[in-house]
Amino acid sequence: QVQLVESGGGLVQAGGSLRLSCAASGRTFSSYSLGWFRQAPGKEREFVAGMAWSGGGTRYSNSVQGRFTISRDNAKNTVYLQMNILKPEDTAVYYCAARQYGGISYTPREYDYWGQGTQVTVSS
Repeated sequence: QVQLVESGGGLVQAGGSLRLSCAASGRTFSSYSLGWFRQAPGKEREFVAGMAWSGGGTRYSNSVQGRFTISRDNAKNTVYLQMNILKPEDTAVYYCAARQYGGISYTPREYDYWGQGTQVTVSS
């Protein structure tokens, strides 16, 4: 079992920055591929960023490419999402997720563990 706890969300003005953290506990964190997803009211959960278990590969959605950066610190069992140049359309609940087998997936159902989510609100 892996437990994930997100933090770092909040209210920020457009153009600002936030850094989300996701602390993991449980089994070997370094062997899991990780992803950040978000879900806005009335919309489906969507992929934002992902990092392969080996740490060697990352993927981003087109909407955040160049503005968001995913990183991980295996020694701290933590994955981060640095979000810059935030836009009102980035407003959503952000979730981190861990996948035990395989690389980065864009599909939520392919992840085994989820955090409870953290709200990010970007005002215009």
